[in-house]
Amino acid sequence: MTFPPSPLPPELVIRGGTVVLPTGQRPADIAVTNGTISAIGSEVRDGAATLDAKGLVILPGVVDAHVHFNEPGRADWEGWEAGTRGAAAGGVTTVLEMPLNAHPPTTTPEAFDAKLAVASRKSLVDFGLWGGLVPENLQQLEHLNQRGVVGFKAFMSHSGIDDFARVPDGILAIGLKTTARLNAIVGVHAESQELLDRLNAERSPEPLSWCRARPPAVEVEAIRRLLVAMRGAGTAARAHVVHVSTAAGLREVNEARRRGVSITAETCPHYLAFTEEDFARIGPPLKCAPPIRDAETREALWEEVLAGRVDLIASDHSPCPAADKHKGEHDIWQAWGGVAGIQATLPVLLSDGLHARGLSLERIAHLTATAPAQLFGLYPRKGAITIGADADFAIVDPQQRWTFGSKDLQTRSGVSPYLDRQFTGKVVRTMVRGVTVFGDGEVRGEPGGGQFVKPNHAN
Repeated sequence: MTFPPSPLPPELVIRGGTVVLPTGQRPADIAVTNGTISAIGSEVRDGAATLDAKGLVILPGVVDAHVHFNEPGRADWEGWEAGTRGAAAGGVTTVLEMPLNAHPPTTTPEAFDAKLAVASRKSLVDFGLWGGLVPENLQQLEHLNQRGVVGFKAFMSHSGIDDFARVPDGILAIGLKTTARLNAIVGVHAESQELLDRLNAERSPEPLSWCRARPPAVEVEAIRRLLVAMRGAGTAARAHVVHVSTAAGLREVNEARRRGVSITAETCPHYLAFTEEDFARIGPPLKCAPPIRDAETREALWEEVLAGRVDLIASDHSPCPAADKHKGEHDIWQAWGGVAGIQATLPVLLSDGLHARGLSLERIAHLTATAPAQLFGLYPRKGAITIGADADFAIVDPQQRWTFGSKDLQTRSGVSPYLDRQFTGKVVRTMVRGVTVFGDGEVRGEPGGGQFVKPNHAN
């Protein structure tokens, strides 16, 4: 089958690859004209340039719905250029950047404008911006929504950043009611501060004391409290639980969804790749919240992914200066919590998913591209290989075995728990609107090449 060709001659034709389409995977050629996909099929006419993709799989470019680049204000933590270099190397063509840990956080229109300005100058890939939901900015939510944020991020536990306060349940309910009126979604860090305070865990310096202090019950209780707040906000309220680390947490989400609640959930590659045993060995580079879980919990989480009960997978890329990780080498509580993982999403899903557990390429495409694009209003421009969509591709060699070395790592700090990890499946080329931003092992994109994308309702 060949789709109707564009009347314009293509600028690029990608030939010979296995293309993961919304209808399934099959061999096909792809024509790109003016940065969009103009033809897909077996009889695509020649273009000005041809790319040989024989033996490779062409996935829709990853839409990473959860990244922290910390600029403006904390650019030394990562910054837009370093962060999107990593995105390019990981097959990520669109990033949705969180309101913290920029300084000021993206909780006012003025802060949004400042972040948009720096991102427009420095991003190598396309980008959207989250706004923040904090106790003092409820009057700003409508203005931020008009600017084109993809959603509003809220913390139910302390964020670890002084200028981004958690929201008590009552404020969360008010925020959900406000965002429901705007047809906007709230992304929620679901750990119960109330339960953390009651547990009052002993702070032993060993890595596993961090895990014991934030048990799965902390996540489950927070999700239950979120659902109560959603009931108080009305049936139009929409919430998305970020970085769910347990099958028990996902069960709460899915049971609510069966009752008609508009709630979704993501997990992250580090919860699928690592166990507490790894955390005990690796230490600070793998510290995050919620923490890494035991092997049984990880396998249960994989079962949820394979059963289709996880909506999407996002990296939660959250780097910091190397010194702030090294502080935890003798006391895990002193280390900053966050994983540098934007390059690892596809390698983990190809190695630990496709090869180890039979996760299909179609599901990988859906979890990493289609679902986040749909949820955050970027579809059909983003998220799928279809006629008229942006020519965003993650081209992978699914059989290539490789070791993630320091030369591969793009993050500013040089710190990542994935260093020296072996994978089967490698991103060999990343294209944003038909332009190669990563290929032949090198980042080729230019700062300022990325475009700001808004949700459909904001256009």
